[in-house]
Amino acid sequence: MFVKVTKSGSRRYVQLVESYRDEDGRVKKRTVATLGRLDQIGSELESVISGLLRLTGRSVPDHVAPTFESARALGDVWALTELWEELGFSQLRQAFRRTRHSIDVEALLRVMVLNRLCDPDSKLGVLRWLETVSLPGIVAEEIEHQHLLRAMDALIEHQDAVDQVVSALLRPLLDQELAVVFYDMTTIRAEGLSQQDGDVRQFGMAKEGLIARQFMLGVVQTADGIPLYHEVFDGNTAEVTTLKPTIEKVIQRFPIRRVIAVADRGLLSTDNLTELQAITLPSGKPLEFILAVPGRRYSEFAELLAPFQQAHCQNASQEVAGELKWDGLRLIVAHNPETAADQGSQRDRTIAELERKAAEWTGKLDAQDAGQRRRGRKLSDGGARARFYHEVCEAHLARIIRVDLKSELFNYSIDEQALAHARLMDGKLLLVTNTADLTPGQVIERYKSLADIERGFRVLKSEIEIGPVYHRLPERIRAHATICFMALILYRVMRQRLAASQSGLSPERALSLLRRIQHHRVTLNNTQPISGISSISQEQTDILSALRVKKPTASKQLPLL
Repeated sequence: MFVKVTKSGSRRYVQLVESYRDEDGRVKKRTVATLGRLDQIGSELESVISGLLRLTGRSVPDHVAPTFESARALGDVWALTELWEELGFSQLRQAFRRTRHSIDVEALLRVMVLNRLCDPDSKLGVLRWLETVSLPGIVAEEIEHQHLLRAMDALIEHQDAVDQVVSALLRPLLDQELAVVFYDMTTIRAEGLSQQDGDVRQFGMAKEGLIARQFMLGVVQTADGIPLYHEVFDGNTAEVTTLKPTIEKVIQRFPIRRVIAVADRGLLSTDNLTELQAITLPSGKPLEFILAVPGRRYSEFAELLAPFQQAHCQNASQEVAGELKWDGLRLIVAHNPETAADQGSQRDRTIAELERKAAEWTGKLDAQDAGQRRRGRKLSDGGARARFYHEVCEAHLARIIRVDLKSELFNYSIDEQALAHARLMDGKLLLVTNTADLTPGQVIERYKSLADIERGFRVLKSEIEIGPVYHRLPERIRAHATICFMALILYRVMRQRLAASQSGLSPERALSLLRRIQHHRVTLNNTQPISGISSISQEQTDILSALRVKKPTASKQLPLL
């Protein structure tokens, strides 16, 4: 016998139906009893159900309400796990085959990498995060804090094998004919006062302009924004010493035919230029580079730029690009007249305001010398000189407004030559390159793309939260940087695919929307739990499609109760 719902017009009835065979052996059904209309059946059937349970020797449940476990986020970790597998990060299992640890290092690294993208936290925080997500293939209850630390140790012990795996999965993403490589460095704040052997935490000038205990992170990426290589340096390392060895390692790892190294202003020095021109690729071709000239060195080019300014920039109404010869290299000059006008106007307003203050203080000093009395504190020449010099330095005009610090009287002058030089450099970008076949416009376009690596650093510091770092052991700091670097690769691949699909979403926004896809478990009357996932909206479906990720599935769908 079984229960059947039948329809009669707009009404539905619950019937008890029996199957039987007729004289010819054919299976037929007959209604044993009609239990009533479906919309009217209530507690009157509970006694029937209880009686049937007692007849079969089963216990009568006190209630039939299901028990739900806390929902766990699934969509974001599902998508990231699929990308992890697709890109080839799962090959890290091969790198840890001979590890002395009994833990699954690849799975633990995946947990830490995905945490950086979904809800970055400390290693102890990772354990709390695992309680809120349904990570495919991971039994969260079996992971302990020490397992995460051991996995970081294994990562450094097998760093060469890990680098080979990461390099292999990145190669298909590269343009083999022309690889424009961008290099830049940033500072990462490190906490703690202890001192370790080989400590990378050193006091140095942070990007925020403060002296802090830190380490430095150098990152190389392609023109498409795909990170290729990273390295951790001591916190007091000079940037100019890191470019040559870093580029050489990139050349060794990736079989690219041509490399154009694009780097920012902090990396241009005479020694650097000599060393860069000595680097050759495995093909025998020289390394090509595009380096920005730092503002502090613009004075070296004033005489060279004067004719170019007169001929092309003075009356320009739109952006101008040209080139000059300098020290056997190409000096690419870009001039933006709008930027030049804005910079010049701002400087003139600042100088006028400083001169107004200087005149006010001079008038007050002269009045005091003449015996006139005024309310307030008496002004001295030394006080006026110190206040004025401070404001000049704050305005970055110390080369133009010369304050006489040795004179007994408050005195200053305007260096007209320095002012003319500043006006000459307004709106200009100077680039040094040894590339022979790129036009000035192409060189400038390549350099302007360097801003993308700065966005990568912002992602590391904001979404991925690489710092501040609380690890004290140098190897753990390096492992932490590697985990964040892997997270950046996943982030950039997501960004690339979302942009290609014209979704208009950032990776963090996409993950936020996918996080709403949840995994549920429900238990009915202490029976075997039933698992299922929440419904997937069209918006979430589109995101998964843009990421080229299939929809998440559960071993059992949650049935209607």
